[in-house]
Amino acid sequence: MIEITKSAEKIITDLLQDESKSGMSLRMQIVGRGPGGFQYAVRFVPEDDQVAGDEAVQFDDFKVLIDPETAANIKNSTLDYQEDEFQRGFLIDNPNPVWKDSTAQAVQELLDTKINPGLASHGGFVALLDYKDDTAFIGFGGGCQGCGLVDVTLKEGVEATIREALPQVKKVVDTTDHTTGKNPFYKNDGDGNSALA
Repeated sequence: MIEITKSAEKIITDLLQDESKSGMSLRMQIVGRGPGGFQYAVRFVPEDDQVAGDEAVQFDDFKVLIDPETAANIKNSTLDYQEDEFQRGFLIDNPNPVWKDSTAQAVQELLDTKINPGLASHGGFVALLDYKDDTAFIGFGGGCQGCGLVDVTLKEGVEATIREALPQVKKVVDTTDHTTGKNPFYKNDGDGNSALA
């Protein structure tokens, strides 16, 4: 299912020596997709966090829990720990394609090669979060989150480009919460509705 390098195994074992983490398992989960590929959460959870359907992989000193959706997309991956003068942390080498659906792959390629380079000049980006029922679910980030022109960017830019290049995509849905972020143009009115700031 998944391989863990000796350096990653040592770090995990050392972290589990902490009394507050004693008896815990490591949960690995794919939490999204973005321009760089899969996005992961790797965290310690109580051993009883295991639920029906989870794959449990036993290593010498700990157990790794993987939910079914993640398991299908993380097979034959390697969890490593790397540390140098610039960064330190876990790194997952995953040979699986980010999207199995050919239309989703085409949307991702369009975002990476045509749409995101233009948004990057404004400090923003857009990520494909899911594709199902002929609908592309996207999320804006960076300078695009909460931007007052996001509706124009979505309708006249992103959606128009995707639908022109890929007519099989019938709908593009922005799932971004534009009321959060550093300086959102939209504010939450307290009733869960977005309103202009």
